[in-house]
Order: sequence, then C-alpha cells, then structure tokens
Amino acid sequence: MPCRARFGNCMAEQERQRLFFALWPDEGVRRQLAGYFALLEGCGGRLVAVENLHITLAFLGSVDGGTRQCLEQAADKIVTPPFTLQLDQLGFWRRPQVVWLGAEDTPAPLHALAAAMKRAMVSCDLEPDERPFQAHMTLMRKARRPPIRTSVDTLSWHIEDFALVLSDTRSGGVHYEVLRRWPLISA
Repeated sequence: MPCRARFGNCMAEQERQRLFFALWPDEGVRRQLAGYFALLEGCGGRLVAVENLHITLAFLGSVDGGTRQCLEQAADKIVTPPFTLQLDQLGFWRRPQVVWLGAEDTPAPLHALAAAMKRAMVSCDLEPDERPFQAHMTLMRKARRPPIRTSVDTLSWHIEDFALVLSDTRSGGVHYEVLRRWPLISA
C-alpha cells in the first residue's frame, strides 16, 4: 500500500534496514584481535577494519520496522548465561576467500544463543540459515591463500551481551552501527 501522507516523510513506514545479531567486542578485545593481523601477511587479501570485527549470531537481511520490532521483542526474552569464548585457530574458506579466527570448542551457552536467534527469526517470519552455527570472526576478505599458521595463541573473550547491528554500505566501505544490546543473564 503506498504512503498517502500529504506532508511529512513516508520513508519511516517503508524504510528497510540491513540487520544482524552479533557478539560485539569491546575496545580491549579489539586491540588483542588486531594482533592477529600480522599472521595474515602473504594471504593477499583485504583486512577487515578493526572497528568492524564481530561474530555474527544471525544475519537478518533487509527488514522493515515491524520485523525489527518483532526481533527486538524476541531478543528481550532470550535467557543465556554469560560465557567465555576461547578464540584459538585461524581458518580459510577458499570459496568466499575469507580468513577467519574461530574456536576449536564452542561453549554450550553460545550454541544456545545461536539457536535462540534462529527461533527468534522464525517467530518473526524470517528464514534462518540452515547451516550449523560455527563461531568465527572474519579477519580478511578476498584472500588468495590460507595463513601459514592455523594454531594461534588463545584469546579469551568473556561475553556478557549480544547486539543488534545495522550494516550500511557506503562508498568508503561497510559501516556497522550497534543499535541495541542485551545482557546475557542466567535463568
């Protein structure tokens, strides 16, 4: 149905946002993550900007305001305790040309959180990715070769919340904006 307002902006009703749920590191963790970039020399790709480093829990796609509200209400009901994620390995996916930092062992609360994200999507009439969740952080895109080392010093990241993030593609590259955070809480 077209917007029929004679004055004012109809875009608010029709505006869509490209969103995702993520684990969003604080500045201290970001500084530690930047240390892994030196291990990627020779991969021949483009490093992800330090301020954009995150772990995607669920990619939501381009959603309207009503769907965003539904997703936020679903997120309000998620109960998962805080946990520590041990990032301890580098990996390479040849087809998307991505070098990533991940965890050999994914903690049970992180699996539960990812599953809760999928249920939230379904409850808001979105189709979640059917592939199993794999905790990873993209460090480099358009990589031509895998890193020489795959085993790395472990970064222990204590996770206390998750975020809803806006993805905005601009001429200078992608820009992410955290729109809202939810604390992780025990039942």
